[in-house]
Amino acid sequence: MKYNNTLLSFSLVIALQLSLIGGAIAPLSALAESAPAAAQDEVEKGPHRGRMLRDGNFALELAIFETGVPPEFRVWLTHDGKTVDPKTVELNVKLTRLGNVVDDINFNAQSDFLRGDMEIYEPHSFMVTVTAKHQGKSYRWQYDNFEGRTSIEQAVADAMDIQTEIAGPATLHQTIPAYGSLSLPAGAERNIAARFDGEISRLHVALGDKVSKGQTLFTIESNESLKSYQIKAPIDGIVTAQLANRGEQTSGRTLLTLTDPTQYLAKLAVYPSDFAKVKPGAPVTIQLEGHSEPFSGKIEFIEPKVRDDQARIVWVNVANESGDLTEGSFVSAQIEIASFDVPLAVKRVGLQGFRDFTVVFAKVGEQYEVRMLELGREDSEWVEVLGGLQPGTEYVTENSFILKADVEKSGASHDH
Repeated sequence: MKYNNTLLSFSLVIALQLSLIGGAIAPLSALAESAPAAAQDEVEKGPHRGRMLRDGNFALELAIFETGVPPEFRVWLTHDGKTVDPKTVELNVKLTRLGNVVDDINFNAQSDFLRGDMEIYEPHSFMVTVTAKHQGKSYRWQYDNFEGRTSIEQAVADAMDIQTEIAGPATLHQTIPAYGSLSLPAGAERNIAARFDGEISRLHVALGDKVSKGQTLFTIESNESLKSYQIKAPIDGIVTAQLANRGEQTSGRTLLTLTDPTQYLAKLAVYPSDFAKVKPGAPVTIQLEGHSEPFSGKIEFIEPKVRDDQARIVWVNVANESGDLTEGSFVSAQIEIASFDVPLAVKRVGLQGFRDFTVVFAKVGEQYEVRMLELGREDSEWVEVLGGLQPGTEYVTENSFILKADVEKSGASHDH
């Protein structure tokens, strides 16, 4: 299968994008005419379901055999339609993979066939060069055997916002989910009363005012001494309740309430199956409805008792830097229970399904090709790679689904 650098699917999407922003574009029919379908050559198959290669009266069948063994090449040979003793043939196959990586395979006679001396690892996507010598004559064949590969011009990839990163080490953070709500910490709310009963001669603040510690709130005329004294703010805060006015008696009651909204507590429920995993000091990522960016904190305290539903409550300080947090707001969180470094990882967002594999798309120049992955541990962002990808490989992260769709559209098959 050969892939054309100008892909109809990408052209159509770019055309639609340009039309949305008012750009001048060619008619879609013209775009379609400029993107002819890739031709697919007919491939002759042999009795072992391998590819037949012929030169005059000499022929060989090259097949990938993978029943009970790792994938390997096996070759059957004929001359004038008669079986050729494999011991009389020198054979070499070179597989040129994306990025000019060459697998050099030699063969040994076994029974009635030649057996390759190395594993044909995934993806089975390469340019195949076959050379053979028999009875003093040399033969050579070359063909493309691509799968899971496509080409995209860089300008098109940029327009489609296809993003890449370099595969390498990462730190994974394993978490458990937790849910709760925001509460004010102890001391954040102060009820203000008069030390000595008297008449309120002056109210210096109003409901909703921001006040500073030491700022005058009331002037009171004492009933006993008839002298005036002032009540000052014990903290920075906001007047959230005004319960008395000028001319009224204090009468030992709360006159107003000051609230410091700069810090909140996220009180999160942790259930018995996770009790042992959660420790004080553990990092926590908190998401609040209406806020696109998460909040970060750590577990400050774990309540010693359980609720009626057997959950224990953990406390996490949340700074109200934007000033728009409110008491009682529901929150969801991820509590970190373990972190570890791995030598090779990829972002989960780049993973796609291909045949029976989980893959990423490696990028070499303007070509993209699947890499079948053996995966290990994971977190919400990263997945450890145990095999199938070389460190330092540039791979697609954002919008990898576009490549999968194009590969599937092209009809590239697992063919040998």
